[in-house]
Amino acid sequence: MNDDLAALGARIDRTNELLERMLAEVAKTPSTHAIFVDAGYLYAAVGRLVAGTEDRRAFDLDAEGLIDALIDKARTIFADSRLLRVYWYDGARRRIHTAEQQVIAELPDVKVRLGNLNANNQQKGVDSLIRTDLESLARHRAISDAALLGGDEDLVSAVEAAQGYGARVHLWGIEAPEGRNQAEPLLWEVDSQRTFDLEFFKPYVSRRTAAAFEPAGGARPSREDVRFVGAQIAARWLASRGREAMVELFPGHPYLPGSVDQDLLVEAEELLQYSLRGQADLRRSLRDGFWEHLQSQY
Repeated sequence: MNDDLAALGARIDRTNELLERMLAEVAKTPSTHAIFVDAGYLYAAVGRLVAGTEDRRAFDLDAEGLIDALIDKARTIFADSRLLRVYWYDGARRRIHTAEQQVIAELPDVKVRLGNLNANNQQKGVDSLIRTDLESLARHRAISDAALLGGDEDLVSAVEAAQGYGARVHLWGIEAPEGRNQAEPLLWEVDSQRTFDLEFFKPYVSRRTAAAFEPAGGARPSREDVRFVGAQIAARWLASRGREAMVELFPGHPYLPGSVDQDLLVEAEELLQYSLRGQADLRRSLRDGFWEHLQSQY
């Protein structure tokens, strides 16, 4: 009997030791978050808020700049968490990427997922893609928090599925000029809500009829020209802010804090006398030039 009790006690001690190890590993594992963007909701709500229209053909959206701003915002909100990636859900005929979607798909830490577009340009299958990804990532403990930028009531099932596996879902919305642009049942189900206003989105949207900073003839600068301007601005920034401020930027590479990125954009447009809004390749060259100069001085 004593031998049996001793063996049982040894097994209990071993089990407790394994549990302690497992808990210690869990405690060391960083939290992870992901951002889920319903592009149909984004374009419609941002277009109405900033450009006064939901017609995508009437305005340009600097998707790269906006994605960087969303990542920067998430880094602030989920301070002790790391980003898994940004999931960008949109529609395309026969699920073939448009030129704009292809540019977005090539961005670091961004995954583009496409539903279909019907004859009326309505997205089909996007909500089910969001649900599949949310549920799968939560089930495999790949994320602890999900920031969902959307407003459709059909997303309720996606939220419930993720929550069922222990993930917290945070609904991000876009200010509506009148009323609401997010379904009430969706608002009821999420763990938290946050709305971004006009000032947050204004730098990333421009009407296509506008030609701010564009010279007569509309000559488009080359990527190398824009890269050089980025380096010029970095040199000025470093001279005014100092090396300590520069070192603080490096952990966020290749992203820039929203305030720095917007200052960079505005100063570059003034130097180039050309609008970089909605021109993802030139914006990328601008950031590349900025980063390359800072790294050369490190």
